Amino acid sequence: MKIFKSHFWYNKRQRNGIFFLLLLIVILQAIYVYVDFFSKNQIAIEGEELLAFTEELDSLKRIELEKRKPKIYPFNPNFITDFKGYQLGMSIEEIDRLHSFRKKNRYVNSIKEFQEVTKVSDTLLNKISPYFKFPDWVVKRNQQNQKKKQSLKSNISIESKKDFLKEISKESRTISTSDINKATQQDFETVNGVGEVISERIIKYRNKLQGYSYSSQLYEVSRLEKSTIKEILKVFKIYQKPTIQKINVNTATFKQVLKNPYIDYELCKKIFEYRDEVAELQQISELRNIKDFPLDKYERIVLYLDAK
Repeated sequence: MKIFKSHFWYNKRQRNGIFFLLLLIVILQAIYVYVDFFSKNQIAIEGEELLAFTEELDSLKRIELEKRKPKIYPFNPNFITDFKGYQLGMSIEEIDRLHSFRKKNRYVNSIKEFQEVTKVSDTLLNKISPYFKFPDWVVKRNQQNQKKKQSLKSNISIESKKDFLKEISKESRTISTSDINKATQQDFETVNGVGEVISERIIKYRNKLQGYSYSSQLYEVSRLEKSTIKEILKVFKIYQKPTIQKINVNTATFKQVLKNPYIDYELCKKIFEYRDEVAELQQISELRNIKDFPLDKYERIVLYLDAK
């Protein structure tokens, strides 16, 4: 009996021990599965290493890009080629403006003049102008002019400044002729208030007219101020009227008559209707008989027409 009881309690204790052991194993497995002791630290460490690696890679890329950029050495901006202009960041239009300027055998002699000719932005100018290298005599002349301007600001009155600036302008600019029908673009630009754009308009309209026959025709030039015209006429005159190729109004085509700078489509139509009505104009003055004919333009119109 004692042996039986002792064996029973032994088995019971054994079963309890196994139960607690199993319970402990289950608890430890649950902790292992549901509790992560290392993931956060591991992610943090991996994140820091990845960030450092990325920054180092970006730094190496920047260094490599800087090495690939073409180095800029001092150069004369008057001789910028298409490829050089592209490297500097200039647009095609800006490069073409410089080349057109140079084709006239003219030179850019300052940073300011370079921007006036090419129309480059201030940002690009500030970037590339430190590399401009002008001839020594140009640099010396610019320095002298700058000293003169500074002297004007500090030593003389406003009226004296105006006179002095005019004298400087006269000394630095010369004209090849004072004949308005022979003057070049550079000649017109010697007049105060006349730049490249305005001088081009004056010459373009002169070509259209086949030459200025009247000084007042300058007032017909697009966007040319009256005050500027007065300054131009102080320097340039019509010494000899141009030889204009007239066309016979009786035999000319509609298109030929329409080329007359003072005849628009409606007036051209009326001229041809009148020609058909009378069969032939005996005298060019018959144009006055046309209804609503612009009599104030008659003298200019007949510069290009004849009835013979």
